[in-house]
Amino acid sequence: MTAQTEWLIKGLRPLGNDPVDLHVKDGVIAAIGQDLVLDNDIQTLDATGLVGLPGLVDLHTHLREPGREDAETIETGSRAAALGGYTAVHAMANTDPVADTAGVVEQVWNIGRHVGLVDVIPVGAVTTGLKGERLAELGAMADSAARVRVFSDDGICVGDPGLMRRALEYVKAFDGVIAQHAEDARLTGGAQMNEGVLSGKLGLAGWPSVAEESIIARDCLLAQHVGSRLHVCHVSTAGSVELIRWAKSKGINVTAEVTPHHLLLTEDLAESYDPVYKVNPPLRRGEDVDALREALRDGTIDIIATDHAPHAVEDKECEWAYARPGMVGLEQALSIAIMTLSDGNGAVDWESIARVTSIDPARIGQLTEHGQGLMTGAPASFVLVDPAQSQTVDPARLASKGRNTPYAGLELPGKVVATFLRGTPTVLDGKVTK
Repeated sequence: MTAQTEWLIKGLRPLGNDPVDLHVKDGVIAAIGQDLVLDNDIQTLDATGLVGLPGLVDLHTHLREPGREDAETIETGSRAAALGGYTAVHAMANTDPVADTAGVVEQVWNIGRHVGLVDVIPVGAVTTGLKGERLAELGAMADSAARVRVFSDDGICVGDPGLMRRALEYVKAFDGVIAQHAEDARLTGGAQMNEGVLSGKLGLAGWPSVAEESIIARDCLLAQHVGSRLHVCHVSTAGSVELIRWAKSKGINVTAEVTPHHLLLTEDLAESYDPVYKVNPPLRRGEDVDALREALRDGTIDIIATDHAPHAVEDKECEWAYARPGMVGLEQALSIAIMTLSDGNGAVDWESIARVTSIDPARIGQLTEHGQGLMTGAPASFVLVDPAQSQTVDPARLASKGRNTPYAGLELPGKVVATFLRGTPTVLDGKVTK
């Protein structure tokens, strides 16, 4: 990454508000005002018409390294993230070796620092080897250079309630959070898609909503009993929304995320038998999508998290039953947030977009250098987006190694023009700077 430089950004609209100029110096926002005049040799960016947002933060990203560099690397995933407007991503623990020790999380963290396009924050495994038998080295990972605060066996539910309780108790010491993949595996054996009329028609084994909802209910009660922080990954059903809403009304310290694909896509796409639409949890009914969107708007669901899950071609372009579940999404998440948080008449709720894509993800992950907004003295980590432009998704042009996008051919609103990480541009004119 090149050394930090000084920038004058002219005419951006913070959170869609009136245009201002931004002076970036020494990695922070040095000044904000109208018609700022600085030395002539300062690099200037004309941001007329562009909306300024705090750099996006993803709490749920699969970067595959170490172990599956054929599917994604920290570098390729970081490029995709920067192009999507992200300045920080949380790298999930289901790598090979699993990120269940201080050594592995520090390896991921160090590679991310070397790439330098986004802050790569490792997520530590809850259990050793993701086997659900004994707790991983939670304290050692928390004390490591990576300073892990989010722990998850994502892809596998921590099914043992006693073990889940101990994990919740353990992370209280450093205000960590357990991010649960809510799936009772006893109810999803062989599951291929959402359970319902359509799964019966297609002859595909169903993944019932209750498999998600029963674990959420259990874990909310455990979090209440222990007095600890619980985060629910990739919420996908209307019933889950009601459970989280109830838990919050009782003062339980629970947060929740929804993915872009669960906000946009429905189970009907499985009729094509195209495995690009196979994901865990599965795409649900239209009624579930409606409930998820409303929950995001009213704050029941706190954030959008991508669950970016790139796969090698041989793992995805095969028969549905043998395909691995997952979709890529870092480069399109902001567009889907714009679609979800618009009023249908072209008015975009930019403040809510900042909250669900940056401010609250940073808060949940305890990232003090992110999600602060565009204000004097804050770290200069932000994204400039052109709301007047759109993008047609072409899998061949993705920065990610994964081509398993469910949005191929769709025209999505908004285009990231520039991304800055602590004052250094990682994306300019829609292109990665290195």
